Amino acid sequence: MTITTVSTAEEMRAVAKAFGATLHAGDVVILTGPLGAGKTTFTQGLAIGMQVRGPITSPTFVISRVHPSLVGGPSLIHVDAYRVDSLNEIDDLDFDSDLHHSVLVAEWGHGKVDAVVQASYIVNIERAEDDVRTVQIKKVVS
Repeated sequence: MTITTVSTAEEMRAVAKAFGATLHAGDVVILTGPLGAGKTTFTQGLAIGMQVRGPITSPTFVISRVHPSLVGGPSLIHVDAYRVDSLNEIDDLDFDSDLHHSVLVAEWGHGKVDAVVQASYIVNIERAEDDVRTVQIKKVVS
């Protein structure tokens, strides 16, 4: 488990960039934390580390976006499960068929996406009143 404290969006992206460079096709990353914690900012850094096409914006209203690799690596499937009401909706997105050549990153995915596909990592982001964030990256052992 890795725990890091960040004070700026740039620091958040840098932490995520380093983590993103270690990800492989089939990895599933579940992002947790309150509104405004920095989940999309973290995903922007992951995308930089994975070298995928951007821009990375919140997929809240479209549920899912696919960002293809610029260097022949895995694509990034960016999911926002905040507005998803049922496990059937998640299952209908058919992520497991795309995972053999992609990395799935799910904001608000805990208890939703990880009920359909096995999580590889849980990233919890907490924001203190002074806007300092604590980022905890935990590898899930299956």
